Amino acid sequence: MTELERDIIREILNIGLARAADSFAVIAQEKVLLEVPNLDIVSGKSILEKVGDLQTGHVVIQSDIRGDFNGTTLMFFSGQHVQRLSRVCLRMNTSDSVQIDEMQESLLLEISNIITGALVTQLANILKAHIYGAPPAHPRGDMAASLRNLLVDRPMVQPLIFSVVTQFSDKDNSVELPLMIFFDRDTFEKILDIIRTYDFMGGQQTGA
Repeated sequence: MTELERDIIREILNIGLARAADSFAVIAQEKVLLEVPNLDIVSGKSILEKVGDLQTGHVVIQSDIRGDFNGTTLMFFSGQHVQRLSRVCLRMNTSDSVQIDEMQESLLLEISNIITGALVTQLANILKAHIYGAPPAHPRGDMAASLRNLLVDRPMVQPLIFSVVTQFSDKDNSVELPLMIFFDRDTFEKILDIIRTYDFMGGQQTGA
């Protein structure tokens, strides 16, 4: 992957996430700031370590990407996120805890659905691919353990990690809302093939 190809993928993500942020801001009734996403290719082991660290203090929402591409998104809502979103969207006063009830779970699932859906739609439009986001889920148990089969036990899978950090901001402070997106190696190769054969300024390239 060249630096230009990396920049193209990063910009595609930026466009999708910007639209997602607008929708999120309406729901949260707050200004939402997005940092420029990092694009890293990392080992399955390092992913599991990161997920293991995050899940101890966050509610994890997972949504799979299906169709021409195969991938997964993970969103990590902290106790502070749960508290503030419950207050704004559900008019509930709750403690700063990751213990959630059915209404709070439904709210986090819907927010994840909106953010992931906007990103997937943008990827589909720009890359001319048939992809869609599966309904999000709130997995129970050890998330890292459930990912081990995909990331470690299948040697042909080299995950591509889009490291994206969003900030849910109000007047006084901001809280990071980590979003991890990863694809298997076959999907990564498909994305690169599309980028290498498409002129994003003028349409499909033709051979000389």
